[in-house]
Amino acid sequence: MGQKIAIVLFNLGGPDGPDSVRPFLKNLFSDPAIIRVPAPVRWILARLISTLRAKSARANYAKMGGGSPLVPETLAQAEALEKAVKTRPGYENAEVKTFLAMRYWKPFVKDAIAQVRAFNPDETVLLPLYPQFSTTTTDSSLLAWKKAGGGPAKLICCYPDAPGFIEAHAEAVMETWHAGGSPERVRVLWSAHGLPEKIILDGDPYQKQVEETVAALRPLLPDNFEHAICYQSRVGPVKWIGPATETEIERAGADKIPVIVVPIAFVSEHIETLVELDEEYYEVAHEVGVPLYLRAPALGTRAKFIDELARLTTDLLEGSDSILAARTTGCVVACPSCPRAEFGGCAA
Repeated sequence: MGQKIAIVLFNLGGPDGPDSVRPFLKNLFSDPAIIRVPAPVRWILARLISTLRAKSARANYAKMGGGSPLVPETLAQAEALEKAVKTRPGYENAEVKTFLAMRYWKPFVKDAIAQVRAFNPDETVLLPLYPQFSTTTTDSSLLAWKKAGGGPAKLICCYPDAPGFIEAHAEAVMETWHAGGSPERVRVLWSAHGLPEKIILDGDPYQKQVEETVAALRPLLPDNFEHAICYQSRVGPVKWIGPATETEIERAGADKIPVIVVPIAFVSEHIETLVELDEEYYEVAHEVGVPLYLRAPALGTRAKFIDELARLTTDLLEGSDSILAARTTGCVVACPSCPRAEFGGCAA
């Protein structure tokens, strides 16, 4: 038998039915990486927000069958990744097993840790399904891993301009453009989840890495495509980074130009793509006169994306620094919580 390799996939998670919507929201808003106030205040806010939002959230999840498709989609990605790693040279006889570690609902990080221990791997790779690093996503999951007693592991902390990730997105955009009739004029709206501006000012590299992703994508698309980076899912009274996706849709309506909306920071379909992008922003586009509203799918199990994750994994296991050498040091300098020092390796 070959080497035993555990790959832990981090993601947000999602409610698996109507009864889990409120506790999912409570877990989300209890995270100090999300609500950055003292613990007693945060717990009160988490209870209040989850109670107030539960009814409308259940209605939105009902449109998707009552729960989030994120975990089933992540399971499909995990299965595809296991197969892809075993096609890499030198890994044909490896025993590769993936484990899901969701941050706010089952299977939780602690569940993944127990499963990894039972598997007893030779190597463990932590792979966040967040292409761009943020203290609110990847770092939150890593802290949960550490607090729950996760063992030694190597880390792929981010991959905002990894070739296969970029090529998969370009492929999805072009397929969407052709399916929409290949309009001569089109504006690509690169929509990422927003963050409060203060988090970015405190050193979070997320916005910079979103910009790196788009910069890598633009040369792969036709010269006549217009581009705009925008941010969705704003909540609360604080100032968020922008422009907002809704604002860019309104601008496209004023310019009478078709749009392709691309979920650039999400790799699986969930409420923020299937409801927010497909329904809520579609209605906005219709109201403001956007002549054609198209939405590129999340990458899911697209072959180029999964193959890239497999390459990142095996390069990390082999101690390759080729990806690190190709990346700027900007995120290391800017982000005070860069996890590189705490883990045995980083392929970012």
